[in-house]
Amino acid sequence: MKFIVSTTSLLKSLQTIGGVISSSSVLPILGDFLFEIKSGNLTVFATDLETSMSTELKVEAKDNGRIAIPARILLDTLKTLPEQPLTFKVDAKTFGIEITSETGRYKLSGENADDFPKIPTADSVTEINLPSSALNNAIAKTLFAVSSDDLRPAMTGVLFQVSPDGMTFVSTDAHKLVKLHRDNVKASKAAQFIVPKKALGLLKGSLPISDSGVNVAYNKSNAFFTFENTKLICRLVDANYPDYNAVIPQNNPNKLSINRLEFQNAMRRISIYSNKTTYQVILTIAGSELKISAQDMDFNSEATERLTCSYEGGDMEIGFNARFLIEMLGVLDSNEIEIELSTPTRAGVLRPTEKNDNEDLLMLVMPVMINS
Repeated sequence: MKFIVSTTSLLKSLQTIGGVISSSSVLPILGDFLFEIKSGNLTVFATDLETSMSTELKVEAKDNGRIAIPARILLDTLKTLPEQPLTFKVDAKTFGIEITSETGRYKLSGENADDFPKIPTADSVTEINLPSSALNNAIAKTLFAVSSDDLRPAMTGVLFQVSPDGMTFVSTDAHKLVKLHRDNVKASKAAQFIVPKKALGLLKGSLPISDSGVNVAYNKSNAFFTFENTKLICRLVDANYPDYNAVIPQNNPNKLSINRLEFQNAMRRISIYSNKTTYQVILTIAGSELKISAQDMDFNSEATERLTCSYEGGDMEIGFNARFLIEMLGVLDSNEIEIELSTPTRAGVLRPTEKNDNEDLLMLVMPVMINS
């Protein structure tokens, strides 16, 4: 088998899917890319058995064929080569690979393509389409709240809920929760599935910036994301997602509106002086003034700042983990935010004051008990 391909095109394609490959894989062949040539098209696959990605590009080739090529040595070689045509020659019997550039020749050993794990196929799937920007935005605003606790598998991914009324994305780690609803992405019938964190991270890094469409197909075991010349397939998290609506407080009489960046920067400064175990900051709200304070008794350090805000409700004092609030404020893109509060022991709800078209975003953060 022989084919010629552009260095830049091949490197870009391999970098798109290379994040799938794990550095600590038990099976050596999972450290390979699978190259498959059919009718002048090269399709490259990568998998870790849970998540698979493939990408397609044009090459000069007269023959069809398949070969598994070690990913690390190939990527390291391509990164150091300037733009030029590369010629790959593959010995079908020994699986030896020879790469020829304008100035050099490189030999490495491949593996039998038949030993490469089979990639799941989209059987008995339901499909929906949504803009790339909508999916990218949903991932960016939910991924940070996904749990890393393997004892709670349902929380280690983002819940996708589709219905005739729209599409909802939910993530939580039991300390914070994000719920994003879009009413311009609809399905013929209601369904839900949990997409794992790694797959969403790979999607976020490879989705096109342009507002092209993404096809999302799903069945009971897998989800299939197709966009431009790239496909991502992931095994869904097999667990029941908790009833997130039950923890969202519905009656929040106290409403605080404040400039997002001013609040975020103040939180960053004050958190420096907080306890490094709890990262507790205390918000004291009275009239049109918000006081943010923190202290670390172990190091005899403390800090206080006062900000102007708009507030409706009774005076109150409530504690939060500063890191959680800073994370939430970092993914919001509204200039002003609203925080809805009820009591010092119930969750606070954050919403952007300026809402994007077709999007309703809610973030929830649990309070931290204030030490007397």
